[in-house]
Formats: sequence, C-alpha cells, structure tokens
Amino acid sequence: MFHAFPRQARPIPERIYLDHAATSPLRPEAQAAMEKGIGLWANPSSPHAEGRRAKAALEDARDRVKQALAWDGELIFTSGASEALWIALNRAKARRRIVSAVEHDAVFRAAPDAEVLPIENGEVVLDADLGAAVVAIQQVNPETGAMFHEMGEVLARVTNAGGVLLVDCSQGAGKIELPDCDMAVVSAHKFGGPIGIGALLVRDFALLEPVGGHERGYRAGTENLPAALSMAAALETGGFDGWRSTREQRSGFMDQLAGEMLVTGQVHSDHIFAITHQSLSAQAQLIRLDAMGLAVSAGSACSSGTLKKSRVLDAFGIDDDTASRTIRVSMGWNTTAAELDAFANAWKSLT
Repeated sequence: MFHAFPRQARPIPERIYLDHAATSPLRPEAQAAMEKGIGLWANPSSPHAEGRRAKAALEDARDRVKQALAWDGELIFTSGASEALWIALNRAKARRRIVSAVEHDAVFRAAPDAEVLPIENGEVVLDADLGAAVVAIQQVNPETGAMFHEMGEVLARVTNAGGVLLVDCSQGAGKIELPDCDMAVVSAHKFGGPIGIGALLVRDFALLEPVGGHERGYRAGTENLPAALSMAAALETGGFDGWRSTREQRSGFMDQLAGEMLVTGQVHSDHIFAITHQSLSAQAQLIRLDAMGLAVSAGSACSSGTLKKSRVLDAFGIDDDTASRTIRVSMGWNTTAAELDAFANAWKSLT
C-alpha cells in the first residue's frame, strides 16, 4: 500500500514554507505600506496636485530603495525582474548580447539569439569576445544557490573589452550586497515585497536607449505606486543586517545535510540549497514532503506531466540520475531554525 509519507514520520502541526526562491510571503510592514499607497490613487505623471502628491511619494520610494540597496546610480521601477531584464538586454547601447548558460529563463526569452557562455568548475567561462556586448551573469543561481563571486574581476574584464555588465540579483538583493556592475536587476517578491514590481538599477542612463513613456522614458505603463512603497518598506524592514543575524541557523541546517547537498560552485549562498536523495526521485520527494506539511520545489522542471532534467543542472555538469533526485530548499525572511530542523528530520525519514 502506498503511504503519502513514511510510517515513521508524522505530519507537522503547521505547514512549513521553504520555497522562497519562488516567492516570499509579504512582510507585514510591506503590506501596511501598500495599503497606505492605495490611498495615493492619482497618476504620478499627472500635472495636478493629486498627481504631484503621488509623484513625490514615488520619488521618495525610489530614493529609499536605492539607499536600502546601497546603489548610487539610477533606478527604473518595472513590473518585475523579467521586464527589467528585457529592458537591459534590449535597450542597452550594445550590438551584441552574451549570457551565461545558467541564467533564468527570462534572460533567454529576452535574448533568444544571445551567445551563451559555458560553466566550468562552477564558474562562468569568460573566454569570448566581450566587446560591444551587454553581458548577463547572475549573482545567485536560483536552482542551486551557486554564486559567481568574482564580480569585480568580471566587471573589469567586461569594461576593458568595451562591454556592459548586467547582473541578475533577483535571488541576492536584500540578503547580500549588490555586486559591482553596470546594471542590476532586483525583484521585490523575493525579499518580502509584493509580486508585480521590481527594478532595473543602472549606473548611468547613458547606457540605455530610451523608448518614451514613463520612468524617464525607459518603460511604458503607469507606475505601480502602492507596490513601489511596499517594496521600499520590505527592504528597510529586512536589510542586510537582519539577514546576517539569522545566518547561524542556516549554517546549522547546512551542517545537518552537508553530505546530501549538491555543490555546483566554488561559493554558495546560505539561503538556496539543492539536496539530492540517495534513492527517491524529486517528484516522489515533493509529494511526500507536501503531504507532511512541507513546501519545497524540485531542482528539475515538470512539463506536461513528464519530469525533465533541468537545463541549469545540465549546464553545471550534473548527471541525469543525480538531477532526477534533486530538490530545492530555499529560505526567506520568516524562516526559523525550528522549521529547518523539522525539514531536515522529515527529509531524512524519507525512504
């Protein structure tokens, strides 16, 4: 008889959410800021008093986000990371586009004809001609937590070649400092802000070709003021110091499952982990863990009912069998040490 979970493991009293790399719950402070922003209903581009009031709030949110992220360049509010990536890859004043093999699907949708840089020993191979190109390299890989840590060196190489460095910081912003780069992408719902807003951080607007419309002429569509205020509140409430203060509990989790963690880079984040079971498929693990009250995701993508190997794991050189048994555990602003212990115990009980 099939059991939804092993006989020796019992469902936990309350559900535990460990899929923050997909999205994090909205912080209470961010929700309060959004509710307040709904009262500022006017279009920030309107010239009347109501519009000017909304515009002032929008610019205040812009300054607060920049300050919280320690970014001294420009900031374009977008509908999320996907739009920010599209603007950067398609409006940058560069003739070519180059991306790493493990970038998010949004990068490949925005630049389907881009040259792809391979991965060796967990690092991007930068042996291509980087001249006159916008080069996209992520800060933290969303499937494995691998980090490309020598961004200062990468920036120097790209700059010296006459290129522009774009870093997707969707999984790192609000948790670790932004890297040295020409452009960076952030997504609010990854750090406790609302879904539907992100930003493209630009060192200098001269790097981009404007298209007209809102946000200094770099995007179409009226700005989402309530979401911008919520995004600012989420960053201010959390901050780098708050994330550092809970690092010890994540380190303890890493120690418990060190032997099962999939290492795909020379440096890894402390909030996204790929874990490989010795016998169970990722799909079986997800079903059993969900029945036990634990929400995680797979390191492989499920398409049309058939589990297919992740493009990212393949680029990292992970064999098919290992990839098929790998799941992802990701932590967020409200993850507790007790929740991590509960997951570790439940996962170890799987047979």
